[in-house]
Amino acid sequence: MDTQSSRRQATRAKLYEAAVTLIAEQGFSATTVDEIAERAGVAKGTVYYNFKSKTELFEELLRHGVGLLAASLREAADQTERQGGTRVEALDAMIRAGLVFIHRYPAFTQLYVAELWRTNRAWQSTLMVVRQEAVAVVEAVLTEAVNRGELSEEIDVPLTASALVGMVLVAALDWQAFQRERSLDDVHAALSRLLHGRVGGC
Repeated sequence: MDTQSSRRQATRAKLYEAAVTLIAEQGFSATTVDEIAERAGVAKGTVYYNFKSKTELFEELLRHGVGLLAASLREAADQTERQGGTRVEALDAMIRAGLVFIHRYPAFTQLYVAELWRTNRAWQSTLMVVRQEAVAVVEAVLTEAVNRGELSEEIDVPLTASALVGMVLVAALDWQAFQRERSLDDVHAALSRLLHGRVGGC
């Protein structure tokens, strides 16, 4: 990657961080481009150089954030595979990866979950695409688990994948908001038991 591309990626990362924090704090409509630029430490023109509008910035923010989440889930599954683990163990590793991601990016996760419930946004189609990107990673591992005989063929793969992703998102947000005294290991252990008891049948 050349120096100019690296600089642009670094600038976009600063804009993403500024935007997600401000929008999580005060909402999309109340957040201005001037505020995003000021929080990111760049000129207002820099925002428009990278994005045509605030809406485009938000859409790209969604793509960026969920892309990072999907990549972390995929890497957790791949690492388990390289270590000779089962697909159910891969799902367990993906739960932990999801918790780590949410712990690292709580503002983005809060914003993402809030937007899932809105239906009048210009970026609704983008949101559906990025949501499916993350869920598809879990679906793939569930399908492999069924094909290998680790899980029952009666499992509804798409719905179970959505349920697992939702479980991690909601449990992690509750942890961050109301049970901060718990460690990541505690939360992961609770969700792991739920996975093995309710999905894995162990």
